[in-house]
Amino acid sequence: MSVHRSLRSMYVQLIDDAQGKTLAAASLREVKGKLTVAGAQKLGKLIAKKAKKAKIESVVFDRSGYKYHGRVKALADAARDGGLAF
Repeated sequence: MSVHRSLRSMYVQLIDDAQGKTLAAASLREVKGKLTVAGAQKLGKLIAKKAKKAKIESVVFDRSGYKYHGRVKALADAARDGGLAF
């Protein structure tokens, strides 16, 4: 699970490194959220739902060098609450 945070949005992808394919992706635009902790929580719940649909139960969390606090932590916690293990 790879996270990218820009100045205006936040994106998350579930990537299969062996095949080099993106299995699922989500952004704040899909949940109509703002770049806040609450928006990151919505995004985490959405990616967990998409992972379940793709039959993915566990992932490796790649925070892309961002510090693990605030929006990145909220996204990770919401994904864990949604059923993803990492």
